[in-house]
Amino acid sequence: MFKEWLFKQKTLYFYFLVVMMVPTLLLLGTEPMSAIVVTAFILLPLSLYTVVLSVVRKPGIVFGILLPIHILGAFQLVLLYLFGGSIIATDMFLNVCTTNSMEILELLDKLLPPIIGVILLYVPALVLAVYSIRSSEKLSPCFQVRTILSGIGLFLVGLAFTAWAYHKEPDFRVYRDIYPVNVLRNMKYAYIRWAASENYHETSKDFRFHAKSTHDADCREIYVMVVGETSRPLNWGLYGYERNTTPRLSTMSNLVFFSDVLTQSNATHKSVPLILSAASAEQADIIYSQKSVITAFKEAGFKTVFFSNQRPNGSLIDFFAEEADISLFLKQNVTDEKFNPYDEELVKLLDRLLQEGDQKLFIVLHTYGSHFNYRERYPAEMAPYQPDNIDEVSFKMRQNLVNAFDNTIYYTDYILGLIVDKLSATGADAAMVYISDHGEDLFDDNRKLFLHSSPVPDYYQIHVPFVIWMSDSYIVRYPQILSVAEQHRECAMSSQVVFHTLLSLGGVETPYRDEKLSVVDTLFTVLPRYYLNDHNRPLSLDKAGLKPEDIEMFKRLHLVYP
Repeated sequence: MFKEWLFKQKTLYFYFLVVMMVPTLLLLGTEPMSAIVVTAFILLPLSLYTVVLSVVRKPGIVFGILLPIHILGAFQLVLLYLFGGSIIATDMFLNVCTTNSMEILELLDKLLPPIIGVILLYVPALVLAVYSIRSSEKLSPCFQVRTILSGIGLFLVGLAFTAWAYHKEPDFRVYRDIYPVNVLRNMKYAYIRWAASENYHETSKDFRFHAKSTHDADCREIYVMVVGETSRPLNWGLYGYERNTTPRLSTMSNLVFFSDVLTQSNATHKSVPLILSAASAEQADIIYSQKSVITAFKEAGFKTVFFSNQRPNGSLIDFFAEEADISLFLKQNVTDEKFNPYDEELVKLLDRLLQEGDQKLFIVLHTYGSHFNYRERYPAEMAPYQPDNIDEVSFKMRQNLVNAFDNTIYYTDYILGLIVDKLSATGADAAMVYISDHGEDLFDDNRKLFLHSSPVPDYYQIHVPFVIWMSDSYIVRYPQILSVAEQHRECAMSSQVVFHTLLSLGGVETPYRDEKLSVVDTLFTVLPRYYLNDHNRPLSLDKAGLKPEDIEMFKRLHLVYP
């Protein structure tokens, strides 16, 4: 009796309806909204699902046709587990497009709870959809009429509450606040952004920096820009962390570290181009019409090089790399997805390059740094913090996650120390600049957040380490540069300063260089900081969605807010 009831088309109809509503219902518990909006949030999708599942007499047909919606729902559920809230963001769609399969597998392999949950929710439903399609039974026309009329009634009530929400809450918008309409809108916006990036070569082809060098043409100069990955000052011994994760940097002379630096984005595909260009959160769109700092140094007479330990992903990072005289991605054209070299391979490439004796060199090293899976980012002999095995991503594994993450910082310190050694050995006027693209959540507080690129940022994802080292010969020639940098080391700044600081260090003069944004210039000025949100709108810190826990961290660490 029960089995016959369970497999009836009417029962399956309501089962499919519940499955489709699960993401909506879970979002109710994570997204702040008034009772008016809650009602519209439930009734609009519920009414539409009620109607569409009724249009044919076998609801499994419609459920199968809506497979793309189920995939979005599964994606949404995994992100809710990771980030604790928010819909699938535009940047998350772009992250998927710009993340290689190995990175995705490394993460999914450790996310058993949400993966199991998604499988238990959707796989039986899809199996039963096939059963519904193959079954000889059909929904009765009477049932179809009743459910369609019910759906229309629910829709009208939902529309009334929607109108009320528009009247009572000026910021309410269906396309922004109702799932899955908001997710589909974000997908469309992601496509627009992707298309803009794909058209970069055309939109930037005529751009010129009109750059020239103001330094002695007979003097050998080498500047290395190290782009870090997923690092955060909170775990650097240099910044006061209880573990000495940075033994090399902590005792290094001629080094300045800046304590109050924020990234402008918590997603690599946005943050790195913002670091390497004159674009900023306030002027994000100029990134599609202007070239990177690599071209500025090239115009000034430097040989330019881009070495990366990440895979090319079709983002602006790749296009900036192509501007260099020499560009190499260690993992490009490698068929073995498990090929995973350590960042020391970049240092070996740097060493060979330095031995060629070029007079003027500008080099970008894009590291893999502290990107998850942390345990894969360093050799076993560079792992002082144990245990560092990560069986799954969960709060109970936090200490192991922190140990592994701290080992990545320890290894980063080793890498930066090697770079300094190589540059010092040349005797050239040299400087190294390091900044991380963004930070990382490590189940740090009661929110139990993990990873980065969440639609709403937090303190742990936006506070980044920023370090400048200069060689002895460089300081002899430009003694004021180090002292000026030291004067600014506690100033509030964003990753926007890197582009202008690099040009100042290299003596590259261009109308696009702004001395007020160079930390090694006496004209440096502390300016308001902005975060580039999911739709590329600049938000001040107090508008970016930071929670009380984040503001408390700013206060505790004596960082400027907002």
